Amino acid sequence: MNRNVILDPIHGYIEFDELKSSLFDTPQMQRLRRIKQLGFSNLVYPGANHTRFEHSMGTMHLASLFTKIQRENEVSISAVTDYDGLDEIVVAALLHDIGHGPFSHATEKLIENYTRKSHDDVRGILSETEVGDVLRDNGFKPSRIAEHIAGKTPVSQILSSEIDVDKMDYLARDMHYTGVTSGSVDYIRLLNHLEYFESKLVLDAGAIRAAEGLLVSRYWMNVSVYYHHVSRISETMCSRACAYLLENKIVRPQEFARLDDTSLMSIMRADDGFAGEISTRLDNRNLYKRALYTGIDSIGLNNIFEQRNHVARIEKEIAENANVDPENVIIDIPSKPAMAEMKALVMDGGMKKLTDASLFVKDLESVQVANWKMGVFTPKEHLEAVSKAANNYFEIDLKPKMKQSSLTDLLENE
Repeated sequence: MNRNVILDPIHGYIEFDELKSSLFDTPQMQRLRRIKQLGFSNLVYPGANHTRFEHSMGTMHLASLFTKIQRENEVSISAVTDYDGLDEIVVAALLHDIGHGPFSHATEKLIENYTRKSHDDVRGILSETEVGDVLRDNGFKPSRIAEHIAGKTPVSQILSSEIDVDKMDYLARDMHYTGVTSGSVDYIRLLNHLEYFESKLVLDAGAIRAAEGLLVSRYWMNVSVYYHHVSRISETMCSRACAYLLENKIVRPQEFARLDDTSLMSIMRADDGFAGEISTRLDNRNLYKRALYTGIDSIGLNNIFEQRNHVARIEKEIAENANVDPENVIIDIPSKPAMAEMKALVMDGGMKKLTDASLFVKDLESVQVANWKMGVFTPKEHLEAVSKAANNYFEIDLKPKMKQSSLTDLLENE
């Protein structure tokens, strides 16, 4: 079988055969070249222009390494699959992001609300497009690949679980392109110490330190990139503009889900209303400002996470109290802080969660909560009025917190 190679800045040379080459060349895969992996994070980190396409190749590469390790070590995986199933996982890894909408996570929730499909529900794409033709011509069932991508098969845990090849690649890749170097992703060690046990993908004790490194990487990427306030503001602005396009039937939901970054921005720029205004702001990095930006401890309302289902109503109420147009108030309430990787299973004198196998990871679990922030954003000219209204609505505790002692103070008081 003929094999070719692609030079990747993260993994070096990546091998691919005729099947992978044919999948690369489908319009559905080529579309991923025009979808940024990190949405609008390049407004903070100018180098963050990498795409879903290269991430998909990297994920495929790591899945290939895993299957190679399984075969070379003659690992018994009959409880979850056979070796043909491993070949399916490599294909699924290449295609796993084919359902993403424009600007990746910036439009994900909106697409789910309108189409009732998540980005990993790719049955239609795989069965009805050129991708499906390539799969069938090479003896693969599109429905089976779709099940792997959706995480519905035991073997798919290597692609979709607490510690998987998807996370290994995007963390290493995102750190490279943003320049954030805290932590490490030792994917070679992780892949060599992952195995199936009673139909569950588990780490053995030899990979605990590598798992800790991955979690440190995830923590710093959360703080520095994924939840950076500029990233959150710009993505929330984009999502709000897209909601306007869909509500006014300027673009249909199914068509919207298949757009790429370039085509979406073209539609936004052509609009003479709210979406057009937002596109101009995004183009010129003239973003909304933080009228409110605070953590869980400062919010007086009970269970702030329940408010995520009522954002539109809250935005309208705050706008009315601030005497501004509703489009001038945008709220971002992230989901409850959690890192799925902490729930990974470890075989260390018995089966246990990673948080029980590592005191370091257990401590990291509480630290991430302290870094959670929600925001209310508005144009600069409305900052004072919206800030007052938002603080009143969320019953923000403005009492000064106890000053944290410095290390010198602590030592002097001993």
